[in-house]
Amino acid sequence: MEEDVERLYLDYSDKVYHFIYLLVRHKETAEDLTQETFCKAIKSLNHFNNRASVLTWLLKIARNVTYDHFRRKRIIQFFKWGNENDIDHKTLTPERTAETNEDLANLHAALSRLKKDYRDVLILRKVNEFSIKETAHILGWTEAKVKTKMTRGFEALREEFHGKEGFINGSIKRI
Repeated sequence: MEEDVERLYLDYSDKVYHFIYLLVRHKETAEDLTQETFCKAIKSLNHFNNRASVLTWLLKIARNVTYDHFRRKRIIQFFKWGNENDIDHKTLTPERTAETNEDLANLHAALSRLKKDYRDVLILRKVNEFSIKETAHILGWTEAKVKTKMTRGFEALREEFHGKEGFINGSIKRI
């Protein structure tokens, strides 16, 4: 049992941390919530029924732990988008760096104005690259709802950027 718990943490802690960090954008909070996620997962290991992958199951727990944190703190603004350190500045010219930073700032501002459901599905599908089925399981939605929210989320982004879909699809991967 102890080896299973250790293997679970070693295999999935980085992915769980990254997912939580995208939601809270604060290193120490993400670390604390990752630890809480694994504590809850370990307590409920006997409830894991293999209907989804272990990672999907853990991310569902992580999402619930994170939203419980937000509810406790009564935080309205769920996301602070963007991290200047995510861009490799060594390969960019000063002009391209400025353009990239401006593009990301605009994208992050637009995403932060979206409904929470749209942000959730966009993060899971486009940033974390989960399948529709995995996303549905994590969010507790039907696959049809995931598809609908994804479509509506992109429509809302398109409105923000006046139809610059290429910009949106290319930039969302850099979050």
